Amino acid sequence: MSNTISMATAIGLVGALAASQAQAQSASSSDQEIALLKQQLKMLEQKLDKLQSQTAANTAATAKAKAEAKAEAKAEARSEAKAVVANANAGFPVKGTAPASGVIVTMPNNRPTICTADGANCVAITGRVHWDVGGYDYRPNTAATVPQKLDSGENVRRARIGVAGKFFNDWNFALVYDFGGSSDGFGGAAPGSLPGGGVSGVENAYLSYTGLKPFGGKMAIEAGIMDLPYTLDEATSSNDTMFMERASAGVIATGIAAGDFRSAAGARWYNDQLWIGGYVTGPSTGAIHSASSAAPAGTSEQYGAVARVAGNPISGNDYSVHIGADAEWLIQPPRNLIANTQTVALSDRPELRIDPTALISTTAIANASGAQVYSVEAAATYGPLILQGEYFWYNVDRTANTGVPLVGAPSLKFQGGYAQAGYVLTGENRTYNAANAAYNGVKPAHPFSLDGGGWGAWEIAGRFSTIDLNDQLGTATGIAGGRQTVYTLALNWYVNGNVRFMLDYLHGTVSKQASPVSTADVGSKFDAVAMRTQFAF
Repeated sequence: MSNTISMATAIGLVGALAASQAQAQSASSSDQEIALLKQQLKMLEQKLDKLQSQTAANTAATAKAKAEAKAEAKAEARSEAKAVVANANAGFPVKGTAPASGVIVTMPNNRPTICTADGANCVAITGRVHWDVGGYDYRPNTAATVPQKLDSGENVRRARIGVAGKFFNDWNFALVYDFGGSSDGFGGAAPGSLPGGGVSGVENAYLSYTGLKPFGGKMAIEAGIMDLPYTLDEATSSNDTMFMERASAGVIATGIAAGDFRSAAGARWYNDQLWIGGYVTGPSTGAIHSASSAAPAGTSEQYGAVARVAGNPISGNDYSVHIGADAEWLIQPPRNLIANTQTVALSDRPELRIDPTALISTTAIANASGAQVYSVEAAATYGPLILQGEYFWYNVDRTANTGVPLVGAPSLKFQGGYAQAGYVLTGENRTYNAANAAYNGVKPAHPFSLDGGGWGAWEIAGRFSTIDLNDQLGTATGIAGGRQTVYTLALNWYVNGNVRFMLDYLHGTVSKQASPVSTADVGSKFDAVAMRTQFAF
């Protein structure tokens, strides 16, 4: 019953009462009739109060029912929407109650990431592009120098895209492909490689288990194609290095049995102060390995091992000290099964990849039965300042164990290293990455923005590097690979957490003779300027 009906009824009753009173007064002024009319009026007032109370109660009940129905409809719609999203990975939407886990889409550091609500399962899209432009002022010492010219221009140094994530908290994975033009780890003149580039660009394809946490630390057991955290410079992401290229001494070391694109299986244990790891390694993904006699001639797979112990024993809010030691063994070099040759070659380009030509190289060392590399590493930070250096000793065995020509030649020994420093002008510092025993990159406190957000972070850096690939000069079994010294200055602009511009100036000298028994000068000098445009997520 509505308020309108109740009031109309009341008004009618009051009107009837008034008419009755008028008639009674005109007919008789009896006290009895007046008392009766008063009694009737009181009864009508009581009925009117009841009608008003009932009407108010009915109105409140109706409003409550409508609100409950509306909330129920919204909840059902949300539940159906969650169910559709949760089943999207199955290829089609399904209506129904959403699973307890659900899904959450986030963008940490602008990396698209999909996780279950409990965070136990995640998959993220990752990528990076390093585009280099630069030029050389290359000066060969004589007409006999090879090469006579280096090509200026551009190079997509890295162009990677892939996925990374985890299953059930403890199973981590990655699958990353590199479309870059001259990535470390494949191509070149190394035995078992294709000149000018590799046949595969799989940079990461591994599975890692991190469920074990012995001795109060964390442990990862992993296998597949991966970038091994061997040496301090290699353990630092290419997105975070101070220079466009790592020093030649480290690149040559990792190229023997480690580095990017490397097949490996092993484990690492770490906490905030100590890192210990060891891996058995195989060929890189671009290497040829086939027992067939068809061209190119069949080549067996190589295998080796690496070990590293490093730590951060001294650290505070704005300072840290890092020390470490590394070892690498090439246990079985790649062997040409048809020609019955077994060789190892050490070489590198002049710390820039615009032109992929190597200026120092041992060429193929015949009858190589194995190789070892031992190195030490150290670094320190104090606020925005970072100091870093490594030194390497290389040994190539040539023994009678291979059964191929040049039996019993003496082993070869080489050495090289680098020292570098960087200073962030805007005050940011590099934090320590305990999982890799290396330092993270610079994250600008005030990312660049035309709306007044800031100017990003600016860093200056300098490096001295040297590598000597000469040994036993003056003998027929010696190697004249050359000695390279490079000075590099860098200016880096970290626009934000994803974009960086790098400007490098290099001055290099290569001292080289024509052969171990010929002192004819085939060295060179060069200056180079290059810029990198980088984005990564």
